[in-house]
Amino acid sequence: MPAIDWPQVRRILVVKLRSIGDTVLSTPSLIALRRQAPQAEIDILLEDWVAPVLDGFEGVNVISMAPGLSERLKTGWYLRRRHYDVAFNLHGGTTSTFLTRTSGAKHRFGNADYQYSFLYNHLLSSPADFWGRKQLHSAEQQLALIGYSGVGVDDLPKSRLAVTEAAVTNVSTTCGGGWVGDNFALLHPSTAFETKQWSPENFAGLAEGLVGRGLKVVAIASKAESGVLDEMKRIANVPIATFDSLTLPEITALASKARVFIGNDSGIAHMAAAIGTPTVVIFGSSNRTHWRPWTDAPNEIVYNPFDCQPCPGYKCEAFGDSRCIHSVSVEQVIAAADRVLGAARLTAIP
Repeated sequence: MPAIDWPQVRRILVVKLRSIGDTVLSTPSLIALRRQAPQAEIDILLEDWVAPVLDGFEGVNVISMAPGLSERLKTGWYLRRRHYDVAFNLHGGTTSTFLTRTSGAKHRFGNADYQYSFLYNHLLSSPADFWGRKQLHSAEQQLALIGYSGVGVDDLPKSRLAVTEAAVTNVSTTCGGGWVGDNFALLHPSTAFETKQWSPENFAGLAEGLVGRGLKVVAIASKAESGVLDEMKRIANVPIATFDSLTLPEITALASKARVFIGNDSGIAHMAAAIGTPTVVIFGSSNRTHWRPWTDAPNEIVYNPFDCQPCPGYKCEAFGDSRCIHSVSVEQVIAAADRVLGAARLTAIP
């Protein structure tokens, strides 16, 4: 294990050039680093479109990078001028590797299987070696690299996000006071791949079941995915409030008010879990061990096991019709929602 004089560390860089879920699941590593080096400045480098997910996260400076070669070069020069003592690459891609090296940090940490691994001076053989087991969550994989540097990670910090006052105000204005702070379930019926997409018909049936339990229903998606919201509203026999233009901080604020979040495996699900909302995630092709909610809040994943799981998810090679996700019933998801809502009531402070 490398010998780092942590009390003397002034600046730390964490590189995480990935998606929403990956960013949320990097927060346990940020928490562990902050505990280890309370005196240090901690910067995290994110892609600009995902950077707002960490708005308000205490003790960390967010550096956002726009796409394009010129922006990467500009970012590299900025990192160089920061004079980091320690840098961690939690991503492993080519761009993040070169930016980590460009930072000039004295101690540069990466995994041995990273491409261009010679650009690091501290290499972890593998996260599996660090933990002594092969089945790992994404958060554990990232924590392994932090732990390899001598930072305490054995307590496995959970993911965490902040709710900003500005986002709460904006959500109250956009969604209307009748929904925010009220008794509602938040649904996210879209996702990146068909093999992870529970149908709008199923989400409509879920909404009907939730309304039958006395909950209002709010559903969110991006502008590009608004067709899923329209289809769900068309089929459902109950009112559903839908929003397709919320920012990432606004989604966090809205999720913090929900009684329960239910959605496909996606970054939005990780955001809800990180804010402590009881969460139900419907799984199809994804690796459940690797991507399940990383939270102490009540949560369940709903799935039907298939021998072909997990798979890359781009298309269904085994059946051609994404049978894994399509086989999950409305009744299964409602039953899981009942259980997490019951667990939330039991753990609530009177």
